[in-house]
Amino acid sequence: MGRSPGAIAGGRGVNPPLIVNPEAETDMVEAKAWYDGHRRGLGDDFLLCVEEIFESICRTPGLHAEVFQGLRLALVRRFPYGVVYRLDEDRITVVAVYHTRRDPRRWQYRT
Repeated sequence: MGRSPGAIAGGRGVNPPLIVNPEAETDMVEAKAWYDGHRRGLGDDFLLCVEEIFESICRTPGLHAEVFQGLRLALVRRFPYGVVYRLDEDRITVVAVYHTRRDPRRWQYRT
């Protein structure tokens, strides 16, 4: 996945680092497994698209709209997933990588 639970990836310039919560890491592992079960290599494609959105968030962390109690949502290209993150002064914290057709209450408690 490129990031282990709690790993910090450097942002650019003055942007804060990106931290992926363990729950979000689990979300990614489960989604990758599901996609791999449907077509070989599709799980890897999913992870690449998630990494792209992570990089985008690092470049422009304030770009995406707040959707719930200070949490922002960035949509993943090609897949029906969103990356939910919190932007603080000293870090960007990914709290969920979730299927957008599922009930958002599944991740809202993670704040």
